[in-house]
Amino acid sequence: MIRYSNVFDNSNMLLIEQDGAYFVYEHQMDRSNSAMSAANAYFMREMNVKKRQVLVQLNGTAVRMQAGAMQWMTGNISMRTGLNVGNFIGKAIKAKVTGESLTKPIYEGAGCIMLEPTYNHILIENVANWGPAGVVLDDGLFLACDESVEEKVVARTNLSSAVFGGEGLFNLSLRGQGFAALESPVPREELFVFDLDNDVLKIDGNMAIAWSASLNFSVEKTSKSLIGSAISKEGLVNVYRGTGRVMMAPTLPGALNMFDHNGPEQTTSNAHPLSSLGN
Repeated sequence: MIRYSNVFDNSNMLLIEQDGAYFVYEHQMDRSNSAMSAANAYFMREMNVKKRQVLVQLNGTAVRMQAGAMQWMTGNISMRTGLNVGNFIGKAIKAKVTGESLTKPIYEGAGCIMLEPTYNHILIENVANWGPAGVVLDDGLFLACDESVEEKVVARTNLSSAVFGGEGLFNLSLRGQGFAALESPVPREELFVFDLDNDVLKIDGNMAIAWSASLNFSVEKTSKSLIGSAISKEGLVNVYRGTGRVMMAPTLPGALNMFDHNGPEQTTSNAHPLSSLGN
């Protein structure tokens, strides 16, 4: 038996989310700073840039994790890779096209596993809530999942979605019964969730971080005419059609306007957004 001290009773670690076997802890303050880094650490904390860790509690169960994610573990837990001569080539190809690790080690038994800290936000998702076809993940989101969750690579059904959609030719997909821990670039409270019932969602840019595998994803023009697309200033949009769910990060840093002006109606960087109301 092991006794924990200053671990789960640490006042600097706040439990912010829990579901299934996964517990998300957030470090409220990074106290290991020098005089040179203290100011930077202060403003990072004020802007919610904090380290977060996932604790996995196993009770005779098993979890599949991203390679290198484990920081420490206690209890009677064993690890296996699931890699052998017969499946090496297939897993190598899957890792290459999805950007994931070659093999995701499986930890099983009874005990606790703490994952490495990350500045990303952690989402605990019930995979079954995404429907029988499962969920498709944007590259780099996967952190861990129950062994009962099936993992596979899905390819684009049309070339345009890969070439112009910014999502790549292949993505990792999860389906089945169980939970998954995902690393998100934005917190859950900033995510938009759309549940489509035989409907259509159009997004200007690759801001969708996860979507139901049952949806048909394509890239289309906002208007059937070139003039209409020119007037709208939108051009091509990512289209999700059918029945399913889309999780979108509207505040994703890569989706922000990177030009000198701060909005589609501004032409100069020093123009006030309300200056035109008096004209």
